[in-house]
Amino acid sequence: MKTEIIINVASHESRIAILEDGRLAEILVERAEKERMVGDIYQGVVTAVLPGLQAGFVDIGQEKAAFLHVSDMPGSPGSMVELDSEILEDIRDQTNGQGKFSIDEFLSKGQEVIVQIKKESISTKGPRITAVPSLAGRFMVLVPDGDKVGVSRKITNWREKRRLRDIGGNIKPEGFGLIVRTEARGKGERELRRDLKQLLTTWKRLQKQGKKSSGPKLLHKEIGMTSGLIRDLFTEDVHRLVIDSKREYKQIQTYLKGVSPELRQTVEYYGDTRPIFDAFGIEAEIEKLTERKIWFRGGGYLVIDPTEALVAIDVNSGRSVGKGRAKQDETVLKTNLEAAREVARQLRLRDMGGLVVVDFIDMNHARDRKRVEDEMRQAIRRDRSKIRYSRITEFGLMEMTRQRVRPSLMATYSAPCPQCHGTGHIPSQETVLSRIERWLKRSRAAALERRLTVQVHPTLGFYLLENRRERLKAIRKSTRVWLDVESAPDLTEEDYRVFSRKRKIDVTNEVQT
Repeated sequence: MKTEIIINVASHESRIAILEDGRLAEILVERAEKERMVGDIYQGVVTAVLPGLQAGFVDIGQEKAAFLHVSDMPGSPGSMVELDSEILEDIRDQTNGQGKFSIDEFLSKGQEVIVQIKKESISTKGPRITAVPSLAGRFMVLVPDGDKVGVSRKITNWREKRRLRDIGGNIKPEGFGLIVRTEARGKGERELRRDLKQLLTTWKRLQKQGKKSSGPKLLHKEIGMTSGLIRDLFTEDVHRLVIDSKREYKQIQTYLKGVSPELRQTVEYYGDTRPIFDAFGIEAEIEKLTERKIWFRGGGYLVIDPTEALVAIDVNSGRSVGKGRAKQDETVLKTNLEAAREVARQLRLRDMGGLVVVDFIDMNHARDRKRVEDEMRQAIRRDRSKIRYSRITEFGLMEMTRQRVRPSLMATYSAPCPQCHGTGHIPSQETVLSRIERWLKRSRAAALERRLTVQVHPTLGFYLLENRRERLKAIRKSTRVWLDVESAPDLTEEDYRVFSRKRKIDVTNEVQT
C-alpha cells in the first residue's frame, strides 16, 4: 500500500491528511485555541476522593477537574498513556503489582500528584488522567518508577526483539522502565542511548519545575501535532511527506538529520500558489465528512447518526438490487462487504469513538456473516486506535468499541444547531400553534384582556395568515381573544411572544396560578 502524508499549515490551524493508495484515510486537525492535550504532564491537586467509584478528581488548572480512576494508578495494568495505540508487550507490571487496592489508600484531598492526560475533555466530561506518566521519544518510551524493558509487538522478528531487549537492558537507568518502539528496528545502541538521554533530560526538567511552587500547573507540554506525527508515524513505510510551510519543512529536515537521515529525501516542500489540499483532492473529501449519508461505489450507502450514548450506522442497499433469491443473497453480501470497509474508513476519518453499532443488511447464511466479520477485521487493522467488535447477531447487528482520546472531527468542524440543539428536529408549525392556543387558555392576561398580539417567526406568520386563516379563526373562537399576528425575524421557528395591546407590554410570562 502506498502511504502519503500531506500537511497544510495555516495561521490559525494545521491539518494533516494521510492518504492510502491516493485515497483519504485519516485527517488530523489542530487549531490555535484548541491545542491537543493528550500526553501533557501536570502537577495537580486532589479535590475529591470517591471510594464508591474507586476514583478521584484532580484540579490541574483547567476549566474542568480531571478524572483519575484506580486503574490509572501505579501498578494497574491499564495505567499507561496510549501511544497512538501502538500495542506494547511487557508493560502490565512496569510499576510492579497488579493494582489491587482502594483509591483512598493512595489519594487524599489536598494531595499534590504528577499526572498525565490520556483522554481529552469530551462534551461535559473533564479530561481523564493517569498517575503513571511516561515520555515518548522516537525510538523508546521512558516510564519513571518502572523497572522493566518491553518491546513493541509490531516487531515480529524474535531475533530483533531479543537484540532490542538486550540493548534496552544495557542502557536502562535505575528506577526507570523502557519500552522500545517499532521505529527502533535496525537501530543500534548509539541511537537508542541518544534518545534516552533526551527523555531523561526532559524528565529531570519537569521534576525541577514541579518543586519550584505548589498548586496546579503544566509541567510538560507534549510536542505539537506535526512534530508528534513525524516522531510517531513517519517511517520508511511512508512513500513521501509533502508540506506547504517552509519553516516547518526546515524543522522536519533538521530533526530527521539527527534521528533518521535516510528519510530526509522523502520530504517535499510544496510551494505552488494553489492550496495544497486542493492539489491533492483532499479539500473536497473533507467537505463530505459532516454529511449524514455516505454512498459507496457499489450503489449502497451508509447513514451515520452520532448520539450521546453511541454512534449508530445503518447499511442500505440503495441502488444495488439483485434479481432472484440467489442474486439477492449475492448482492446483500457484496453490499455488506463494501460497507464493512467503508465503516472502518469513516471511523478513522471522522475519529469517532466510544460505542458503535452497525446495522448490516440481513444475511440468510452464517458463512456470509463470517465473511463480513473477516472483512471488518482486515479493514480495521490500519486504524491506530484500539477497536473491539462482536460477531454479527441474527438481527444483522455488530457492536464495536473504538478508543476515544479526543472529541471527534464532527465536534471540530461543526457546532450543535442553536435551533434544534443538535436533535435534527424542531416542533412543527401546527405544534407551535397548539402551544400558543394552550397559552391563551391558561394566561392571566388572556383572561383579563380580549385583544393581544402574538409575534412569531416570519415562516409561521406567513403559514398562518396566508394558508391557515381558518386555524386563526378557530383559535380566536376557542380562547375568546382577538389575536393579531406579527412577524418577528429575531425569533426561532418554535418561539413566540405575546403582547398586551392595552398595556403595551410583553405578557408572555403571565400565567394563571
